[in-house]
Amino acid sequence: MGHDKLRKFAENETFRCLLQPSAEQVLSKGYANLTDHPVKGHWIEQMFGGHPGEIVLELGCGKGEYTLELARRNPDKNYIGVDIKGARLWRGAKTATAEGLPNVAFLRTRIEFITAFFGPGEVSEIWLTFSDPQLRASENKRLSSALFLDRYRNFLKPEGIIHLKTDSRFLFEYTRAVACVNGLPILAETTDLYGQGTPHHLPAEVREVQTFYESMFLEMGLPITYMEFRPWKEGPYLNPRDPDDFDSARWRELEGPRRSFGHQ
Repeated sequence: MGHDKLRKFAENETFRCLLQPSAEQVLSKGYANLTDHPVKGHWIEQMFGGHPGEIVLELGCGKGEYTLELARRNPDKNYIGVDIKGARLWRGAKTATAEGLPNVAFLRTRIEFITAFFGPGEVSEIWLTFSDPQLRASENKRLSSALFLDRYRNFLKPEGIIHLKTDSRFLFEYTRAVACVNGLPILAETTDLYGQGTPHHLPAEVREVQTFYESMFLEMGLPITYMEFRPWKEGPYLNPRDPDDFDSARWRELEGPRRSFGHQ
């Protein structure tokens, strides 16, 4: 491990806004029965110093630039960026600390452990920004799959919203199919966020706040897709099985050799 990473990891320990629980702690009762962290249900008091406001998550936040900019624009809300890479989170935590942002926190953990950290109704919105589309892997690894929606239901408010922003048409169409087969309301969608015909009612931040990779894709002339939907429902979630709902082979082929870099 390089000296720069070691330096960042050491400095991470000093950031009050960064929570770094050990995997051993979460898995002490096994993968099927995760151990709740003491912060679960208590983020406002323990991590935001009593700062009031709804809680918004960005899952797979990388260096946290999206989380930080949303927090700057919306001081009445509290934002939490989640990622497993400590060297990435160092940048976000250092910036939040330097700017004295009271409504920003970061959580270093695997997203599949997310239910150990948030209580029922504790979260109002989730942002999935340039998530790995998992083109060749099991669909259960996709952050908009039935498996993950079931996890989110444990802590998302019934009226809560998921925002999906991605360069992957495969992931966009898959998520749309998941929403449709489960009867989930799609509030807004576009296959070209910065093109003509994009819904005008979208909040300005959807276009104006960009990740590093989003800016890179735009410079390459690649379209960015966006979807906003309400994921909460009663009963089990379903993954699309009928090719008429989602033709995975077709969309995988159309994706071509290009892949999402947002998780790098």
